[in-house]
Amino acid sequence: MKYKKKIKELKKLDKDQVIKSYLRVLPYFKKYWLRTILALGLAIPIGSLDAVVALSLKPYMDVVMVDKSSQSAWYIPLLIIAFTTIQGFLNYLATYMNEWVGGKVTADMKKNLYDILMHKDAAYFDKYTSGDVMRKFNNDVSKACGSLLNNIKTGISRIFSSISLIGVLIYNSWELAIIAIIVLVCAIIPLTKIRALINSATSKSESASGQVITAYNEAFAGNKVVRAYNLYNYQKKRFAKDVDTMFGLSMKITQRTAWLSPMMHIIVSVGIAVVIFLGSYMITQKHITSGNFVSFLTALIMLYTPIKLLGNSARGMQMSLLALERVVKQLDSDPKIKDKENPYILKEVKDSISFNNVNFAYRKGKQVLKNVSFTVHKGETFALVGNSGGGKSTIVNLIPRFYDIKSGSITIDGHDIRDISLESLRDNISIVFQDNFLFGGTIRENIMIGNLKATEEELNRAVKDSYLEDFINSLKDGLDTDIGERGVLLSGGQRQRIGIARAFLKDSPILILDEATSALDNEAEKIVQRAIENLMKDRTVFVIAHRLTTIQNANRIAVIKNGELVELGSHDKLIQNENGIYKHLYDSQFTKTPTLA
Repeated sequence: MKYKKKIKELKKLDKDQVIKSYLRVLPYFKKYWLRTILALGLAIPIGSLDAVVALSLKPYMDVVMVDKSSQSAWYIPLLIIAFTTIQGFLNYLATYMNEWVGGKVTADMKKNLYDILMHKDAAYFDKYTSGDVMRKFNNDVSKACGSLLNNIKTGISRIFSSISLIGVLIYNSWELAIIAIIVLVCAIIPLTKIRALINSATSKSESASGQVITAYNEAFAGNKVVRAYNLYNYQKKRFAKDVDTMFGLSMKITQRTAWLSPMMHIIVSVGIAVVIFLGSYMITQKHITSGNFVSFLTALIMLYTPIKLLGNSARGMQMSLLALERVVKQLDSDPKIKDKENPYILKEVKDSISFNNVNFAYRKGKQVLKNVSFTVHKGETFALVGNSGGGKSTIVNLIPRFYDIKSGSITIDGHDIRDISLESLRDNISIVFQDNFLFGGTIRENIMIGNLKATEEELNRAVKDSYLEDFINSLKDGLDTDIGERGVLLSGGQRQRIGIARAFLKDSPILILDEATSALDNEAEKIVQRAIENLMKDRTVFVIAHRLTTIQNANRIAVIKNGELVELGSHDKLIQNENGIYKHLYDSQFTKTPTLA
């Protein structure tokens, strides 16, 4: 009893979810309502015209085949050709309209989803792979919207085709029509089970699909690592495992649904056999004419043929519907980090930035920062050092609200950053990362990201202050040189200086340097360090560095160990603490190992 109740609840939930999904995407069709109505409206005459052929066979058979009079029925073949031609033209028009509206809605939805993706918090990208993102924000939309209108059009067409053909059945013999309708219902019942059969397997299959896409992305982005470490066989085995998993899940779905089409064929064949048997009897008893029977049988076959094919298409329709539900879930998702109502607009940093008993964890139960407190005054350079994984990068990532803290507060001029609008908060912060991401395009485009409204003069000044001038002058196309995807055609030092030029152009009062020189060789580091020194002037600077030579002139240095602030002071002060962590770090970097005689 409980099992039946649970099944009933699941069916209601599925039905509600389907209705919700359709209602949610309805506004996307409003812009194209005239074409949408036309595309769907044409399905009515397309379906209804199926009855013409079957209906015309009654007078043709009675007059020509039985009465042997061909002259009075000469128009019937021409009528069939004319109506079939009209139906074909309408079908073409409906298909074109479907593709046009479906393509437009797909494009609009992808634009909205891309905007939603751009506003996802950093934790989202920590959790999901690039394959997952591609599937959720691109592939699912194409799968759902590409066939949504077509499925609706096909459904409307078949409904009106069925109604018109059932009308022909009843017109020719209501007794046989009752039998035909009973068989029809029996054939359709299995389709109501298909959603439950494929739901769980589909979810796993889509996840496996995401892993395959990720593998392709990794093959592209990590091609040098694969070559350097001879990882061909390793990567091949990983990819083969993902593909085999995907194949297994696909076969599981086929295993659960492939029996539908054969079953429908059997049920339909039984129905046709019963009709032929009873129809033959009714002709001999003169209850119906031969024309009635041929017309009835033609209408019955035309009615049953799409029903037999439904078993094959139902899986595709359900997969599209499940994709639509996943798309709707993304459309309805809210970013976890967002503005509060009537946020404070931060126009400038007048005084200080403070961490007040800040606690943070990426995952529940694994605390990264523990009661961290400090204040950085305007114009001060504040360095963070400590063991790898101790929480230094986490601290600077919390300032622009890439993540939200679990407890405590971070304030700028006394305003909690959660009360400040995200746009104005981030407008006041420039960041130079360890590995600055460069977009496909030109050097100019990548620097201008810092300030899209910057003048040519401001751009040239940023180039000069970043020590990029000589490099750019050596290029044939100068600033308009294409750098390839992710700047693969540039050296590490060149990429860093473009990132620094970008920060110069943004000209924000707060600057974050997250190990900006740690991945560079000595020569490149010297040039980049000079560019950074230019960038640091007259700004409040947070700098993370493993090489302590780059931070000795900082106003204060915070030593972070296992998420806690354990030492704080200037270089001169910290170096005097013989048992201090900073002193140990300094000595380990600058004390030369004695050579063997």
